[in-house]
Amino acid sequence: MTDLGIAENESPTAAAERGRSTRWWALGVLALAQLMVVLDATIVTISLPFAQRDLHISDGDKQWMLTAYTLIFGGLLLLGGRLADYLGRRRMFLIGLVGFAAASALAGLAQNAAELFAGRALQGAFAAVLAPAALSLVSVTFTEPRERARAFGAFAGVSAGGAAIGLIVGGALTEYADWRWCLLVNTPVALLALAGAFAFVIRDIPLPRTGGYDVPGAVTVTLGLISIVYGFSRAAEDGWLAGSTLALLIVGVALLAAFVAIERRSANPLLPLHIPGEINRGGSYLVALLVPIAMFAMFINLSYYLQVTLGYSSLKAGVAFLPFPIGVIISAGVASTLLPRIGPRPLMIGGGILGIAGLVYLAQLDYGAGFAASVLPAISLIALGMGALFVSMQTTALHQVEAEDSGVASALLNAAQQVGGAIGTALLTSISVQVAERYAKHNATIDHVTARAAIHSYDVAFYIGAGFFLAAIVIVGLMIRDKPQNLIEGAEHAAIGV
Repeated sequence: MTDLGIAENESPTAAAERGRSTRWWALGVLALAQLMVVLDATIVTISLPFAQRDLHISDGDKQWMLTAYTLIFGGLLLLGGRLADYLGRRRMFLIGLVGFAAASALAGLAQNAAELFAGRALQGAFAAVLAPAALSLVSVTFTEPRERARAFGAFAGVSAGGAAIGLIVGGALTEYADWRWCLLVNTPVALLALAGAFAFVIRDIPLPRTGGYDVPGAVTVTLGLISIVYGFSRAAEDGWLAGSTLALLIVGVALLAAFVAIERRSANPLLPLHIPGEINRGGSYLVALLVPIAMFAMFINLSYYLQVTLGYSSLKAGVAFLPFPIGVIISAGVASTLLPRIGPRPLMIGGGILGIAGLVYLAQLDYGAGFAASVLPAISLIALGMGALFVSMQTTALHQVEAEDSGVASALLNAAQQVGGAIGTALLTSISVQVAERYAKHNATIDHVTARAAIHSYDVAFYIGAGFFLAAIVIVGLMIRDKPQNLIEGAEHAAIGV
């Protein structure tokens, strides 16, 4: 049932060893695709001013270089996950890679704003196909408990560190090449992953469907998520009480409520409600929603602090984030070893505590503070917490999910992260702007008031981010109840149908 059959005259032991080696090569391919998808949300951040100048994009429209990707990505993830379940995970993974390569070329070669935004939207659409297929392929490829924990550890490290890596790569490409290469670089990477997928990724056999697609569910959830994400992004510019913001959020909530009602009655639901209904999985999805908000408290405000306050170049600002992915990789490796022994709950709580400590430390920034003493220890603590959180969260989100539902379960996890990131961007940007204006107004006579007001707004955002980590810890304490033995059973359930 896979591409990894036993060759003629090959012993079972040799075949097993060959299959084990091939699985790890497959993981490398899947992780490469996941890295490409994750870092594409941030790789264009530093290059945005250069693209705006070259393509004559207005200040009001420049946000679409970011939101065209995240809106479509988050809105179509559930549909992409269900397509992976219905049509085959490997097949959709290959389609996603080809589409992402083409969309990246279109965006990178854009001659005007419309072409750039269309390319970014297409990137988001194919990322919505690619991401859930990749995560569900990890789930069904690795079925032995210890190997599965290590595989999820590596994949989680890529997921958690990809945003920071995107800032580093984007800074380097912007400074030494051209802003277009922040988009064009995806095309050769996607084609490399495509070749690797043909060689190493298993061919799964989707179960036959007895009914049609849940078109009403697909339409309502996609439009609902897009409306909510767009509403949060508009709140950063128009305000939380603006009519446009409230209308988008109300419409989004109403559409999601309609989606739940449709799923309860559908014979072939897009999202079987038992997936988030199981307490461990439901807790993981809530944590996946909250943690990116806390992460954006660091990424967005710290990026401005490094470039505006400390005067770092694009490349130097990107490199300053390098300790974050390094810390995530170390933490994810340790967590993947501990996960089968102690279960996800202690690791998630410990990761949340480290995240709180790092953001509270970072919130002590003051005018004249340097990187080594004020920033480096903080981002190192947060990184160590992120690795443990992401490994446990991804594993528990797929806890005892049947093989036919692993694509949509993976998509729901990715969708929660995308929505959380959008909420974090809008919420923390709006609050930071308001806090800075208020500080400058009440301290107009002090020296360097603009810089001091900005740093004060960053500190407030860091405290708010720590609050979201605290909320995630509470959810873990109440909802995550997995035991190590349950993770083993979950691996056996996920292996069905391979």
